Amino acid sequence: MAYMHSIKKILVIRFSSIGDIVLTTPVVRCIKQQIPQVEVHYLTKKQYAPLLSFNPYIDKVFTIDKKVGEVINALKAENYDFVVDLHKNLRSSQVLMHLGVQSGSFNKLNKQKWLLTNFKVNLLPKIHIIDRYYRAVKKIHVKNDGLGLDYFIPDSEKIDIKSFLPDSFQNGYVVLVIGSQQQTKQIPREKMLEIIGRLNKPVVLLGGKEDFEKAKQLMDVVGNKTFNACGSLSVNQSASIIQQASVVITPDTGMMHIAAALRKKVISVWGNTIPGFGMYPYYPKGEENFTIVEVKNLRCRPCSKLGYKECPKKHFKCMMDINVDEIIDAVGDSK
Repeated sequence: MAYMHSIKKILVIRFSSIGDIVLTTPVVRCIKQQIPQVEVHYLTKKQYAPLLSFNPYIDKVFTIDKKVGEVINALKAENYDFVVDLHKNLRSSQVLMHLGVQSGSFNKLNKQKWLLTNFKVNLLPKIHIIDRYYRAVKKIHVKNDGLGLDYFIPDSEKIDIKSFLPDSFQNGYVVLVIGSQQQTKQIPREKMLEIIGRLNKPVVLLGGKEDFEKAKQLMDVVGNKTFNACGSLSVNQSASIIQQASVVITPDTGMMHIAAALRKKVISVWGNTIPGFGMYPYYPKGEENFTIVEVKNLRCRPCSKLGYKECPKKHFKCMMDINVDEIIDAVGDSK
């Protein structure tokens, strides 16, 4: 405990991506609150800085484009007492080597994931990745406070839905996240059309610029019941749209974790990945407000810990066989 009181400055490392960075926020908060004298810095990729810049538990954000050499000298000048490595890859190892201070990390369970995806041998512990993250701060006696994720939207990026969305959306709307970095995580077009058609509320379609045409094609079929916000919003603006939604339907994406951080009701739809990897929606203890929708007992699932551009088996049953009834029932009469 004496060492804990001597810590003045800590660096947290997580380079990417949206969801993974949001999942580190409980650790950041607990470090700041449980070691009151500490200054907390964060190292990430430049495109993800907006996720962290307005976090009151972070004193300084360092960013890189590609290589850690871009910031090593600046990091050395900070004289950190401890480094929390929540990425555990070659880049983060390089930072640890150059800084040469005490550090903590976590078990990525890559061997267990490999056995499960390749041989369907499940040796994964039933533990959320956030609880594994806390092993990285065990040395400095930081513990999980059970208060869930954080997400802070700057006032400048909060969306006024009265002026942004049509009148028909003002009495409540559903967010449907249509994008994902991997195709095998995305909800198929046929399923999205069925979901939209059966919902009693209008739907805001969220995704990146690459999803705009897909959303437009959905709108061509379902008409004014949807609003295409794909590619027109920043991450923080998308979070603002989520914050004001009645419910969020999303595959395994960063937006799923942002929705959980904002305490929204989430219907989490899983394709080639599984909740058992430990990255399902994470809420404060006793406030869990999510439904998992997945095709269980599919022999080829999970086929990857990340995803593919297309189904390796060509049938995409993990998404094509999703029961839309479960999604509609889970939405219910969300206000």
